Amino acid sequence: MNKRKANVFENLKEDVYQANMPEKEKQKILKNIMNLRDKKINIMITGATGCGKSSTINALFDMEIAKVGVGVDPETMNITKYELDNLILWDSPGLGDGKEADNRHARNIIKKLQEKDFSGHALIDLVLVILDGSTRDLGTSYELINSVIIPNLGRDKENRILVAINQCDVAMKGRYWNKEENKPEPPLVKFLEEKVQSVRRRIKEGTGVDIEPIYYSAGWKEEGEKQNPYNLSKLLYFIIQHTPKEKRLVYVNNLSRDTSVWRYNDNKKDYVHLIKKSFAETVSEYATQGAQIGKSIGSVFGKTGETIGSAIGGVVGGVVGAFKSWFS
Repeated sequence: MNKRKANVFENLKEDVYQANMPEKEKQKILKNIMNLRDKKINIMITGATGCGKSSTINALFDMEIAKVGVGVDPETMNITKYELDNLILWDSPGLGDGKEADNRHARNIIKKLQEKDFSGHALIDLVLVILDGSTRDLGTSYELINSVIIPNLGRDKENRILVAINQCDVAMKGRYWNKEENKPEPPLVKFLEEKVQSVRRRIKEGTGVDIEPIYYSAGWKEEGEKQNPYNLSKLLYFIIQHTPKEKRLVYVNNLSRDTSVWRYNDNKKDYVHLIKKSFAETVSEYATQGAQIGKSIGSVFGKTGETIGSAIGGVVGGVVGAFKSWFS
């Protein structure tokens, strides 16, 4: 398996240099690519101890979080910052460590959520709150979401928070989890769907904000054994959908190339296809902004199409083709 990280921006530039188009149009597109390359995504990840934040990060981005020490933000102690190119993760402790620690964590989270970037916009693009699916006691998590995070998200709250229930495989103490097929059996599916609706209702009642929680399992590895993730593609799809479109290409360079982590999902939607489409739409909408290349976009971005596993031309009705991808 090839786990070499792709560089979608280098591929974009290479495609443009080799394209058969006027120099003026090339320069427009290259300028757009530079703007896209400079975009940064800031995601805060929080949740109670044991919810599986590290395993989720490791599965999504194919990294060992313990080995990626790039320091702690001096202004908000206890929030650890990880930089993966232009993808910046803020790993924040959740509540549940005692009253004094909880108050400190809450203050730090609020301070980070209120921080602005150089353009005056909120620094944090998205808050991913991970709940522990193995426990029924989510009172601390509701306190974190309803009293700390949502009141400090400012405008567009619904699109700046994602709640995900991890460890769905042990939500009923391991019962009704099909290990061979790596998926929940119907009784567990029913239990998980009810849990999702319960979380949604509690947050709506507490804040007035209507969100759509999802459930997943980040998987695990221990002593030679491995359980592949479940619904990780769905989680990634929801993360992308909650990310401003012009910033979405930043993910491409950092996603895990381990095809097994994306394989098992609830299949309610073709998440892999939708992920590829999201990336392709960013290319067609932002990389070509102001340039006159019409329906030739599919033939222009061949190398980029291979990188993101998408027939880019199909997004704008141009050339349709099949390209390789790490997802399949």
